[in-house]
Amino acid sequence: MAENKTQETEADVAAFLSTVSNEQRRADGQVLVQLLERVSGYPAKMWGPKIIGFGRYHYRYDSGREGDMCRIGFSPRKADTTLYLSGVFASHAEVLARLGKHKVSGGCLHIKRLSDVNLDALEELCAASLAETARKYPPE
Repeated sequence: MAENKTQETEADVAAFLSTVSNEQRRADGQVLVQLLERVSGYPAKMWGPKIIGFGRYHYRYDSGREGDMCRIGFSPRKADTTLYLSGVFASHAEVLARLGKHKVSGGCLHIKRLSDVNLDALEELCAASLAETARKYPPE
């Protein structure tokens, strides 16, 4: 079975953020690192070349595929900042309604600028995502 491409690395998070060409996304990334470290209790780590993740869990699918992934993470992409959240969109519609400008696709929350969203609502979603991941994959 092929190895997962997205794995935790020893790359420096601050060095990665310094390479983000869009100034707003770079600044938003620095704010998100602080917010997610505080909410998750885990330090920021690079996962693959472009995802900043917090914590780790091991998953195993019925198909037999298994691996490790960050409990929560984000990536400052060219088009937006993408947050990787787990199982919160359907159950937290009222929080999403308070969030502000965003898009949802699969387990991803897409935000153009943090100034477009309510940071308290974002923190609520992140905490709920971490709780859902902990429910499915209890921390060791």
